[in-house]
Amino acid sequence: MPDTSPTRADALLAAATVALVVVAVVAEGTAPARAVLACAVAVGLGGLVLGARRWPLPALLATAAGILLYYALDLPPVGVVAPAAAVLYRVAERGRVVPAALVAGGLLAVSVAVRLVEGDDVAVVVGAELGSEAALALAVIALGDAVRNRRSLRAALVRQAMAADEERHREAARQVEAERLRIAREVHDTLGHTMSVITLQSAVAREALTDREPAQAENALAAIHSVSGSAMAELRATLGTLRREPGPHEPAPGFAQLPALIDGVRRGGLAVDLRVDGPVEALPAVVGSTVYRVVQEALTNVLRHAGATRVTVTVRATPGRLALEVVDDGRGGSSAGPTGRKGQGLRGMAERVALLGGSVDTGTAATGGFRVSVHLPLARVTA
Repeated sequence: MPDTSPTRADALLAAATVALVVVAVVAEGTAPARAVLACAVAVGLGGLVLGARRWPLPALLATAAGILLYYALDLPPVGVVAPAAAVLYRVAERGRVVPAALVAGGLLAVSVAVRLVEGDDVAVVVGAELGSEAALALAVIALGDAVRNRRSLRAALVRQAMAADEERHREAARQVEAERLRIAREVHDTLGHTMSVITLQSAVAREALTDREPAQAENALAAIHSVSGSAMAELRATLGTLRREPGPHEPAPGFAQLPALIDGVRRGGLAVDLRVDGPVEALPAVVGSTVYRVVQEALTNVLRHAGATRVTVTVRATPGRLALEVVDDGRGGSSAGPTGRKGQGLRGMAERVALLGGSVDTGTAATGGFRVSVHLPLARVTA
């Protein structure tokens, strides 16, 4: 809401209005009584200038009435526009251009009519004085309207700048949230799979040591060492990206790392078949990384919950689309978790695939085990 309190500029305009009348009175040598009356009207006109910011239309009408009263009292002439110029400017500046123009035109019309009736020269009244008075009225009204427009433009620019700044902050917050979720998914997938393999292999090692089979125990411990080393490398890469540390970082795992991932699971005693159909090597890295993480999460769920003995991983690349399916021979729906409900892993899997415009379908397979089916539209993936 605009400020309606009188300002220093209003006070200066009011003083100028009073001074205009005082100068006219002094210049004409008006009698003291009439001079006092003229100054009183001038003070009233100045007071109306102070109120024009808060009450523009009442101040404008009162000013017009005051000017007509001034001339009705036969006081020294000061023109009809000059005493009202400050109020006309303020009224136009407050957005009341049409009323300001109508009042100014009305004052000029009354002035011209009265002077012509009194017998003044038409050429002087219409040709000279009317033109100069009209020009003054147009100038102050146009100036007030221009100031208002400039102020409105500046306010609009400020609002646009504030809106743009708020949008930048919202976008930055969205990016931070997206990065936080990405890191959470990376850590969950890495640690979840690693801990599942370590749990499985440590159980194998314990049984092997109990049964005095050192070779099997050694293989299990080697698998633990391998998978924990890979997990540490992935975590270092993730934290390095988070900290923006200089230097090269290990790339995100993709298609090339799938055999190593599956070998680690196989060493734990779970039979895993990998079937690849199509030119997967030419696919974007982000697709390979997504496929790796989906397979990693699916195998982790199998190790934790399915009680399966065999898993089949099928990757099929066709023009414009990639299909991935992970099927086990375990307990079906229970592969989603101990209670059969989707947990963080499957939710993160769906989020990864959704980022590429794909879809995930999970449920009991036709063979009775659990099935994870992913479809990615490659046409939407550019890198």
